[in-house]
Amino acid sequence: MRLELGAAVSLAREIAEDVLAPEAAAVDEEPRWPADGMAALRTALGGLVVPRESGGLGHGLLAVAQVGEATGRACASTSICFGMHLVGSAVIAAKAGPLHRERYLEPIAAGEHLTTLALSEPMTGVEFWLPQTRMERSGSGRLRLTGAKSFVTNAGHADSYVVSTVAAGPGTPPGQFSCTVVDAGTPGMVWGDSWQGFGMRGNSSRALKLPGVEIPAGCLLGEEGDEIWYVFNVVAPYFLMAMAGTYLGVAAAALEEARGHLLRRRSTRAGRPPAGQPVVQHRLGTMWARVERTRRLIYHAAAEAEAGGPQALPALASAKAEVADAAEATVNDALTLAGGIGYAERSPLHRMLRDARAAHVMSPVTDVLRVWTGRALLEEPLLEG
Repeated sequence: MRLELGAAVSLAREIAEDVLAPEAAAVDEEPRWPADGMAALRTALGGLVVPRESGGLGHGLLAVAQVGEATGRACASTSICFGMHLVGSAVIAAKAGPLHRERYLEPIAAGEHLTTLALSEPMTGVEFWLPQTRMERSGSGRLRLTGAKSFVTNAGHADSYVVSTVAAGPGTPPGQFSCTVVDAGTPGMVWGDSWQGFGMRGNSSRALKLPGVEIPAGCLLGEEGDEIWYVFNVVAPYFLMAMAGTYLGVAAAALEEARGHLLRRRSTRAGRPPAGQPVVQHRLGTMWARVERTRRLIYHAAAEAEAGGPQALPALASAKAEVADAAEATVNDALTLAGGIGYAERSPLHRMLRDARAAHVMSPVTDVLRVWTGRALLEEPLLEG
């Protein structure tokens, strides 16, 4: 199947308007995993980043950012859920063998398979690239996974989970990290209760225990010890673009909400309407510029990373850090311009403010990204203390 980027983004906008937006309030309020929205996105665009030779659309980071913006405008929870599917798909595709292509990528491309990430752990905080989950060979072509994961998006709904591990067998060099795929329903997987968040309430984020869970050795992605390569060459770029696109969508939606409110209040019984006041015009103009320059940085970061350019690392790190600031500030400004109407409990801005705040919290957190940017510019090792 071939679908050009513009057509893919247009399709994402259509799904966002027709399916995601009407359910966004209920997804947040109940809270519940957005089954209808995810089904629509999976069916139409599930293979967005799957290579064409495996039946996918063959797109990259820019598509993830632009589709994320389209979906994030309507429902940030659904956007993150779908974004994590895209990141997981990219990780599986990066060094896929015949088994991975047949078992995962081709069904993903056909819209029949949902995947996601299981990287974060309870004891590693924001440093998701340093897993403690152990992987050991158990004989007969099997791998045994022992450990725990936290904040697994799409938990209990995905068909597979991309899991990071550290090798722990006899004679294994220390720090040999690896990535595997674990199928849903694998015996021994234990799910925790749904995490109830301040915002992003529909992403079905749950903890996962792996008490000696056994999987086929063929589920290993790449070679043993490849996980750091995956993290910085695939996971981080796609993860950052998925989040940046989503929160850009939130910022853009808040800007449009404020603009629409002001346009609807053009008529007034006395005095000048809000849209005619210079201070209001100034604030809205500032909001527009903030959103637009953040959009340009995100798109530049995607293009630079896809081209392997020298600015890829600082641009990717800064894109997620900047959009976190932009989303939070833009929603706050929109609330100021909307006045009391915006503060209503079921106001879209109420949901956007809570969702936007998560942009700083989701790893890599903003402070870490700022440090990474500085280290990259100064040619210092990225992960030194």
